[in-house]
Amino acid sequence: MSLLVVGLSHRSAPVSVLDRASLSADAQVKLLQDTVAAEPASEAAVLATCNRIELYADVDKFHAGVAELSTLLAQHSGVGLEELTPYLYVHYEDRAVHHMFSVACGLDSMVVGEGQVLGQIKDALARAQELHTAGRLMNDVFQQSLRVGKRAHTETGIDRAGQSLVTFGLEQLAAGSPVDSWARGKKALVIGAGSMSSLAAATLARAGVAEIAIANRTADRAERLVQILTEAEHAENTENTENTENTALSARAIPMGSVADELTRADLVVSCTGATGLVLTADVIAAGVEGRVGAAEASAHDARRAPAARTTAAPSAPVAATSTDEDCPLDLASVPSGFSVMGEAAVAGMDAATLEQHAAWAASGTVDRRQGGRRGAGPEADTELIGALAATAASAGRIPERRRPEPVAEPPRPEPVLFLLDLAMPRDVDAAAHRIPGVRLVDIEALAEASADAPMAADVDQVRRIVSDEVAAFGAAQRAAHITPTVVALRTMAADVVAGELARLEGRLPALDDKHRAEITQTVRRVVDKLLHSPTVRVKQLAAEPGGAGYADALRTLFDLDPETVASVSRAGESTEKNVKTAKSAQNAGDAENRGPA
Repeated sequence: MSLLVVGLSHRSAPVSVLDRASLSADAQVKLLQDTVAAEPASEAAVLATCNRIELYADVDKFHAGVAELSTLLAQHSGVGLEELTPYLYVHYEDRAVHHMFSVACGLDSMVVGEGQVLGQIKDALARAQELHTAGRLMNDVFQQSLRVGKRAHTETGIDRAGQSLVTFGLEQLAAGSPVDSWARGKKALVIGAGSMSSLAAATLARAGVAEIAIANRTADRAERLVQILTEAEHAENTENTENTENTALSARAIPMGSVADELTRADLVVSCTGATGLVLTADVIAAGVEGRVGAAEASAHDARRAPAARTTAAPSAPVAATSTDEDCPLDLASVPSGFSVMGEAAVAGMDAATLEQHAAWAASGTVDRRQGGRRGAGPEADTELIGALAATAASAGRIPERRRPEPVAEPPRPEPVLFLLDLAMPRDVDAAAHRIPGVRLVDIEALAEASADAPMAADVDQVRRIVSDEVAAFGAAQRAAHITPTVVALRTMAADVVAGELARLEGRLPALDDKHRAEITQTVRRVVDKLLHSPTVRVKQLAAEPGGAGYADALRTLFDLDPETVASVSRAGESTEKNVKTAKSAQNAGDAENRGPA
């Protein structure tokens, strides 16, 4: 059996595809159950985060495993297989282990080095164990990936190469300002009470927000998070009694039905739920912005800036040089502002006689036509031009004007009054919120674009070396463990041969005293051990090397070992290991119960 992973992430698929392919909690359970029920797979685990969906399985056939896992992913995600296939990636055996370790270290995250993924890997393993879809391989690779991830964060500065997704998102909202100074004093609304939402609430509390409202479909979880925030704030203020800048954090839980009303008060909203539909629609957000305190001042500020922009953008009308517009045959008062009196709007529908009168008046020099650097300017040129225009007006009924289109003044976008951070996949916040004046939205797609060119720290190279070393060590251990049942079966067979020969000797020499019988028994066993020592040690070394899986088969063939005997040894080992883990889990649970709630 071999490890196979089929999945898609922000590196292989656009956010829109990830959004549609996201798996609910129930869908993940059904996917695991269907995977282990399929023929190629015996174990399975699902790692589903905000920017990746990966299905891990222990399979006995590569091609059949890829086909089955891809089909199951498409089936349970609701995205057609033909549409999903171009975005899928496949890793097998050592490459699959390398990918898993890289994910655990944060090398494959949207924000390099973020540590949130470790908790998600732990949750994925716990889910597989609860559903009994995780066997020896899933337990080994997931638990080892957690150890490798912790080692990377402990021994290197990978944390400096990136931040958690929450911190990175807040930095994008702050638009270059320090998050602590930007968030200080703001009123925050956190939608959801899961791991990511809890991390967001804790981050905002440390940043100095004045108020946090927690909205969650399960009221108990929201109340629990409020209690944690309140206790943490109290403990921090107790330790920093000399800091006069400490302010009490107001944390409260609200029902999901009150989110729309809360938008009229909140300055900052962080949403990360498991909902399959939108939590905040564009209409709800727009209503919240319009109804919030201070919207009237923002509108007045916008109105004060807009006329100035329009006045600046509009071109100036021709200015009289030396006299007024008396005797002009055109009614200049009726000409729309921003149009030239010589333009199309002023003379549309003018008959030829009136146009000639206007031409004569213009030629008298009472109007500055701002000729500028026009070549051939002069009375004769003006007369010819006006005559041509008169002829055109007489035949066409209008003057074909040739002038640049007037610039359209765009109203300035008001400063944001509501900041939205959407960390959910599928998205919680309507993408149309980008177009609402006074709103700044940062979602997974925006974070992906912002992190594409993030600088890579030197510590990343060190983490990559750690991953490579750990993959090699894990592969060697797995291959050695693969041959161990065969070696145990060989030694068991040798022990049976020794026991049979000693029994035969007992029958042939019944008068043999105990001292000599013991000496003969020890001698025979020593001979067998010496004969088997070098081959078994060497075969373990060879099996630990890449491509060494075939040595177990060779050993079974050479010594004519019964495959069922080898399999029984493997099952016995797994049963013993499982009993040990169950005992440890029970002990830990008892210790936790004795300690009380954290």
